[in-house]
Amino acid sequence: MSDSAGFALHRPELDEPLKRGEAKILGLMSKSVRRLGPNETLINANTEHDYVYRVREGWAGRIRRLDDGRAQFILIFLPGDLFAVKSMFVTRHPDAVQTLSDAVLEQIDHRRLRDAYAGDADVALRCTWQILEEERRLHSWVTSLGQGDAEERLAMLLVDFRGRLVISSGAGDSLVEYDLPMTQEQLGDHLGISNVHVNRVVKSFRERGIATVHSKRVTLHDVAALTRIARPLLDVYERGTPEYSSTPHS
Repeated sequence: MSDSAGFALHRPELDEPLKRGEAKILGLMSKSVRRLGPNETLINANTEHDYVYRVREGWAGRIRRLDDGRAQFILIFLPGDLFAVKSMFVTRHPDAVQTLSDAVLEQIDHRRLRDAYAGDADVALRCTWQILEEERRLHSWVTSLGQGDAEERLAMLLVDFRGRLVISSGAGDSLVEYDLPMTQEQLGDHLGISNVHVNRVVKSFRERGIATVHSKRVTLHDVAALTRIARPLLDVYERGTPEYSSTPHS
């Protein structure tokens, strides 16, 4: 299973080193596997953490909880994603990471990965790229929260999940259904809108024949229409990558 973003916007000359770094990290992680159920805390906020992870199966999310009970899902991790690379560099994680579904994670102690990082340019490049990829996603999401309306945000989210799942699984553009293991409240905490507003937008998409989100399952009826709604918020990579915007074959 490949990285879920396909090394977005990488320089062509880095393609082979990135692939080699990916393979080497997977080799280091493959024998240390952790299984968790849904809504389990993997990393506690404001704590030191020893591991870096890769998602083999399931979904997880980075979340910041405020003292008054409000919360914001910051990033969602899908199969193929490498995350918590910051464990190599920081003494404490400012945010928590929790599973959103049953999950199978590969892990490596940050000291072991840092030794590989220091001794192997391919591993160092792959780790560095992951930090850049998270920055790309965060820039897009900050823009969506600041400038996008609720329909654009939800459309962008559904397009992003579909594109990344197609890339990581190799499913091709025929993928029109996928699991979305997030409650309506969790979707609201990611989209920055209320549960009522989430329900209103989901109902509108369903009634217009664009997409159905029901029982933690997404069915895309009109990918082209969904992409048109999301387009103002999509970055240059997503606009130019067929996995995010192509129309499924009938």
